[in-house]
Order: sequence, then structure tokens, then C-alpha cells
Amino acid sequence: MTQAQAKSLFAEKLAAEKGKGTYRELIRLEGANSAVVSIGGRNMINLCSNNYLGLIDHPALKKAAAEALEKYGVGAGSARNIIGNTRLYEELEQLIAEFKNEEAAVVSQSGYNCNLGAIPAIMGEGDLIFSDELNHASIIDGMRQSRAEKKIYRHLDMSSLEEALKERRGSCRRAMIVTDTVFSMDGDIAPLPDMVGLARKYEAMVYADDAHGTGILGRGGRGTVDHFGLTGQVDFTLGTLSKAIPAVGAYLSGSSEMRDWVVRNARPILFSTSLPPAALGAAAAAIRLLMESTQLVDRLWENTIYFKEKLRELGFSTGRSKTPIVPVILGAEEKAVRFSQELQKKGVLASSITFPVVPRGQARVRCIVTAGHTEDQLDQCLDAFRTIGQELGV
Repeated sequence: MTQAQAKSLFAEKLAAEKGKGTYRELIRLEGANSAVVSIGGRNMINLCSNNYLGLIDHPALKKAAAEALEKYGVGAGSARNIIGNTRLYEELEQLIAEFKNEEAAVVSQSGYNCNLGAIPAIMGEGDLIFSDELNHASIIDGMRQSRAEKKIYRHLDMSSLEEALKERRGSCRRAMIVTDTVFSMDGDIAPLPDMVGLARKYEAMVYADDAHGTGILGRGGRGTVDHFGLTGQVDFTLGTLSKAIPAVGAYLSGSSEMRDWVVRNARPILFSTSLPPAALGAAAAAIRLLMESTQLVDRLWENTIYFKEKLRELGFSTGRSKTPIVPVILGAEEKAVRFSQELQKKGVLASSITFPVVPRGQARVRCIVTAGHTEDQLDQCLDAFRTIGQELGV
């Protein structure tokens, strides 16, 4: 294929996306991705960010990042297994293990990379993975890479999971139940106690992707496993270092043997350059803040409860949400897109989520509340929802 033919091919693909209405221009931020963002010289209240605790521009994190950069430079210069390992990596992993009350943790380059590497390092041919039908794409890709068989169960349906375990457990060498803990489109929470019970009954392991639970649920943000009082009973827990902890990267916590195996066998760790020192320093500073005080987590939940209650008083449905992820269910795709556009006109940034990301008839404007929002900012958002809702007949 010539360069001109390749260009024509992508032009056709882009035109098709635009024709379907699925093409989106990238938003360009002109500052930190905090509670209020600057876009095109205009300040907007931000309900799109995973910066749950408002730490993205916290002085302690910036100081720690600057100190790490000054000592170690701007990059790692190597994969970790060659010469990309530093004291920062090992100190961060020890800190995470202490925070999570686990034996050990291993840090990876991102949540996606962690699932893509860890799941195949744990499971393989002859094994069977039981997966929630709404699990994240990184889990799906990790299962594919593992070459283990997979069995999908209905979303959060423990009867469906047990039926699958009962039917298939005897046919495989090892079994593992894999789930998101907090689902990013609906903000609902996996019933981990029931999963752990079924895992014990059918001799299976449990792998919990706590990307949207870390820093949010549990004592001082220790996560969904802690929230349910299951510390030490979930075999593998993934957490990100790019959401509530707002740097970059992810970790998998569990046994020390798991840590030693994964760091030497997860392909993204072996074949990608290590995380930059500034990210490691900032992540460690964020975890220390969480270990010192629950103030930010408490503030996050105060804001979440306030915003949800006010939305419901206005007559909006927030679906199954039990977390700061607040989907405002509007139904029709065009209505959700229009609602999001009208919010932007009023200085509020909230994403429209439509089919195929969510089922038809379940289109929504997804809002994410953070500890960084003030009550006045949330009230401005609520005023915008009320006005637009009246205009659009929602």
C-alpha cells in the first residue's frame, strides 16, 4: 500500500465515524485537570475528571515530583528488569502494601498494562476465568492474552456466576473470578463478599480491579476490599495511580510470591520502559496524605451525597450508582448528546455516554464528583441541570 492509499483509507474511516456521529474532537486543557478547567480561554466546572480527591495540583505532590525529577532525571531510561529499577519503585511498593494491609505490591506502567500483563502471568491454557459481562476492556484483553478459557456471567448476578462455576469448575485446572469493583459507567459496586464466598466454595481465586475504588472506598480510601472487610481474602487487587492517586501507573497487591512472579513475568513490565521518577514520587506523596488523614475522602463523600440528593430532588435518575460516579440517565442518545452540549454552553463539562458504550435506551450524561468541588460549584451545575432539563423536557 502506498502512502497515498493509506491516507485515503484513514480518510474514509474518519468520514464514516463523522457520518455516524461518533467522531469527537479532543478537548484541549490549558491547565491542571482540576475542579475548574480552562478550555479555549474559558473556565468551566469539570465533572469529567477521575481526579476524585482533587490532588492533581496539590503542593505536596508537586514538591515530591520535583524532588524525584531533580535526583533521578526525567525518565527511567530502561525497562525495570534491566536497569529501570530505583529506590523510588521499591519504596512506593512497600508503601502501597502498608496502605493496603497486604504482604506486597508490584507497580506497573498503567491500569491497562497491569491487567494486560498480570492476568496472563497468573492464568494460562487449561485454566478458566469467570468474568462479569461489563468488565473493563483491559480485563478482556488480559484474558485474551492469557489463552485461558473464559466464561462470562451476567452483570453482578451471583446466581449466574454460581451457575457457571457449578457447570465449568470441574473441567479446568485452575479457576479465577475477575471483576471490576466499581463500574465506571454506572458507579455500581461488585458484591465482593458473595464472590469470595463462591470462590471458597468452588476453589477459585479472586482478582479485583479496584481502579475506581482506590482512594474512594474503604477506610481512608483503602479501597473496595477494605470497604467490605475482606483484607487478606482477595487474591489479587489492582489499583491505579492515575485517578484518586493522580500520577500515572498502577499496582497489583497480594502475596509476596505474587509480587516476585509478576514483576519477572508480566510482559508490559518486562518490555516497556519504567515509570518516570516524578510519577513515582508524586504517587508516594499521595498515599502518605491518605494514610495521615481521611479529610479528603470525607469531603469527596459529602459532595457526592449532596450532589446526588439534589439531582434526585430535581427528578433526575442516577441509576444504580453507589459512588462518586453519577450517571444522569436520559434514555435517547440524541438527548444525552444535546444535554451535554447545553451544559457546556453554561460552563459545565460533563460527558455524554451513548451506545455502544452503554445499552440503547440507557444513554446518559456521566458526572464525576470530586473532593475539589465547592458546594457553590455543585449548585451552579445543579442550576444548569434544572434549566436544561426544563428546556428539553427531561
